[in-house]
Amino acid sequence: VQLQASGGGSVQAGGSLRLTCVVDGPTHRLDDMAWHRTAPGEERRLVANMHRSGLTRYADFAKGRFTISSDISRNTVYLQMDKLRPEDTAVYFCYARLQGSTFWGRGTQVTVSS
Repeated sequence: VQLQASGGGSVQAGGSLRLTCVVDGPTHRLDDMAWHRTAPGEERRLVANMHRSGLTRYADFAKGRFTISSDISRNTVYLQMDKLRPEDTAVYFCYARLQGSTFWGRGTQVTVSS
């Protein structure tokens, strides 16, 4: 399984971005897909997770602002980020779990200016 994330960029506070993760592999067999982020000086942390059942889970900072979704027909997972804040500045990583194995994509930089 290979993951390719894109969609990062620079925006002003209050703006929006949509991150895209294209999965090269059997998305219909994946257990979970998620987005994580690493902010300057911080450890990597979960942003949003989607289980194959469709159940989603969000970090507290993401609730009400970020939405994770998928398009199985395009082997793609999205992270819609609205009402962005300067503290959302981070490198965002796409993640997938398949039968106990985990896979990471390269990060995409998101920079939010005040």
